[in-house]
Amino acid sequence: MAPKDKNAHRIVADNRKARFNYEIVDTIEAGISLTGTEVKSLRTGKATISEAYAGPSGEEFFLFNAHIPEYLQANRFNHEPRRPRRLLMHKRQISRLIGATQREGFTVVPLKLYFNDRGRAKVEIGLARGKQLHDKRETEKKRTWDRDRARIMREKG
Repeated sequence: MAPKDKNAHRIVADNRKARFNYEIVDTIEAGISLTGTEVKSLRTGKATISEAYAGPSGEEFFLFNAHIPEYLQANRFNHEPRRPRRLLMHKRQISRLIGATQREGFTVVPLKLYFNDRGRAKVEIGLARGKQLHDKRETEKKRTWDRDRARIMREKG
């Protein structure tokens, strides 16, 4: 049997558009408060966080607009697919994020939703600043050039 990797986690949902639309300044791993049917639905791997965002509600931080589909075998005990879900972080982290969003104009976006090596559902959130259109074009140019350079290097051997 192969040894387990320390950083092995099974990614359930990935927000690929976030790194294109935002400049990620800092990332934080946060736990997420889920019900039983949400965990079972996440294990099937059909969640989407592309339109999701995180924000404060009182003294807590919540993940809004994340879609976790209903678990079909749960019948009447199912959950609401787009309900706000509480993020589990230290108070110092929460106050830092609230300060950054209110004073400095940052946005908090979810980057990944995954299960860690202990089987706990985690969300990697990023403190982000929105990119301008010219920054997005520059990112696209760099990505295209890197792809072309790799292709040229492969052809030359």
